[in-house]
Amino acid sequence: MGSYGLVKLPDLMTRLHAPTKSSTLGVGGVLVASMLMGIVAGDLSWHELLITLFLFLTAPITCNFIAKAWIARNLTPQDLPPTGTPRNWATLDLTEEPVLPALTPPGQPGRPS
Repeated sequence: MGSYGLVKLPDLMTRLHAPTKSSTLGVGGVLVASMLMGIVAGDLSWHELLITLFLFLTAPITCNFIAKAWIARNLTPQDLPPTGTPRNWATLDLTEEPVLPALTPPGQPGRPS
């Protein structure tokens, strides 16, 4: 399913979901089933747990990096929705005071009604 979605979906941002979801849920499900079968058989192995944790941590982070790279290459700051802070998207300036996001009331620009 992940390969089919990767080929058939129209752009990169929608294509990211098919392989990440199918690999994370598919392989993760098989590894959890393998762990449960090992517990039932009395032969507990930590390999499946470590592989599952690695997969559940790396797939979403990789997807996030790819999405941020696509946003940086294909969108201008004017195309992005407001962040609710004085800063732009994906900025980190440690010299400034931390800025807490402010909630935009419904009906105002940048927030759906």
